[in-house]
Amino acid sequence: MLAIIPARGGSKGLPGKNTKHLNGMPLICHSIKTALESNLIDRVILSTDDDEIASIGKNCGAEVPFMRSKDLALDTSMVMDSYLEVIDWITDHNSKKIHSFVALLPTVPLRNCEDIDNAIKIFNEKKADSVISVVEAPVPLHWYRRITEQGKLKNYSSEFDATKNRQELEKTYVPNGAIYIFRTEVLRSTREYYTDETYPYIMPRERSADIDDQLDFEWTEYLLTKDK
Repeated sequence: MLAIIPARGGSKGLPGKNTKHLNGMPLICHSIKTALESNLIDRVILSTDDDEIASIGKNCGAEVPFMRSKDLALDTSMVMDSYLEVIDWITDHNSKKIHSFVALLPTVPLRNCEDIDNAIKIFNEKKADSVISVVEAPVPLHWYRRITEQGKLKNYSSEFDATKNRQELEKTYVPNGAIYIFRTEVLRSTREYYTDETYPYIMPRERSADIDDQLDFEWTEYLLTKDK
């Protein structure tokens, strides 16, 4: 199975985050290292437009066979197009058709190799179109509120039932960004991550930290070091 790690250079929430050292190692290297430790990943490719990220990624063991196209590294670019760019490059240069692949976002560095392997096993066993890692939502959907134009606090959902305890409400889950597994041609044709044949891989909160800003970074570093 091929693993693609997308890492463009233009982070706004935390500038330079992909090369920022997390517990003594550049952030990008945590995902590369975990992918290389997987028993079911046979190739790890880093997709980036940034020379520094590319150099660090190579030193950590990833392949960087080409630099990502500039028009796929904009704030408005769709990351799925960078995945397909890698797939098409491999097909053109290696004459090898990639039927499925794993995408690992570098901003979720606490996944482990067992998470990757277990998600791939679900993908294969279910003959899925996609498998997406999720974490249980921190609060029930019924607790969400919205603020009207008049500044009033209202229920977000008309289905809100104040008579139910939290334990009685159906659990909900949110994608944590750690693992995406796609069937290539389904993704290419639908341009959707979710189909009727999408399955979850459920992860715990302690491995689901997603780094978008400095506070996220500090929380993730705490999780990495607290047991030491």
